Amino acid sequence: MTRFVVVPQWQGSPSTRAMALIDGADAIAGDLPSSSCLRVEVPFEAGESLGTGVARASALQRTRIRVDEALQALPSDRVIVIGGDDGVAVPAISHVADTDLAVVWFDAHGALHAPNEQRSRAYSSMALRSTLSDIAPGLGIASGRLAAERIVLAGARALDDEEQAFMAERGIRHVTADQVAHRIADTVASLGASRVYIHIDLDVLDPAHIAGVADAQPFGLEAAALIDAIASVRAALPLAGASIGGFAPHTPAAAVDDMGTILRVVGALAS
Repeated sequence: MTRFVVVPQWQGSPSTRAMALIDGADAIAGDLPSSSCLRVEVPFEAGESLGTGVARASALQRTRIRVDEALQALPSDRVIVIGGDDGVAVPAISHVADTDLAVVWFDAHGALHAPNEQRSRAYSSMALRSTLSDIAPGLGIASGRLAAERIVLAGARALDDEEQAFMAERGIRHVTADQVAHRIADTVASLGASRVYIHIDLDVLDPAHIAGVADAQPFGLEAAALIDAIASVRAALPLAGASIGGFAPHTPAAAVDDMGTILRVVGALAS
């Protein structure tokens, strides 16, 4: 049985429309079986950085504790975490992390910034990096629990030089959007892992296929290509868990326009 943990976390987003992520999480949850959903209450306030280099760290730390508790309380069924910003994936990955785990992270962006970079102190901009170290107290995964060479960043097309250097240094694989269809399955199969975690930031999709994302990037995946890629990854390795983030509709009513695509993504992960 698939369980859904709904985490309308917005404090990790750099967007001026960050709180629209609450509407996005609620919209997705509204189309899921209520008996299979557990909602984590997120602090309303923005929070303080507490000298960590991460914006709104205090609120993010409180949410992390609540998500950890929710995951630990669930039976050992497959869990899909519904965000909210991409930071919701970090505790979910931590819950299943071990050196045999692969992570396939679908995202238009790298999410590999260091916490002290001046141009972005938003947690979602460093979420993937935080799976490899404790970037700030209570916001990362201890070094060594996840092997960097078993991480695949898929569909990214807004990477800066520092992120690309970090990927090369740590051995993170990159499958570009135009390579996903013919390379994702072989790349995952080559990792030597026995399980896979899949994270989907919905901005990996081309803007023609989704409207409700905060930082749309051109030349992304078509919806059908993302569904096929998820199926290919799951054919290569058993699914250990998954998450979806980044849905920030302009209005609750506008969320309806994207829900068909999003529910197809949910179905590809949950089936």
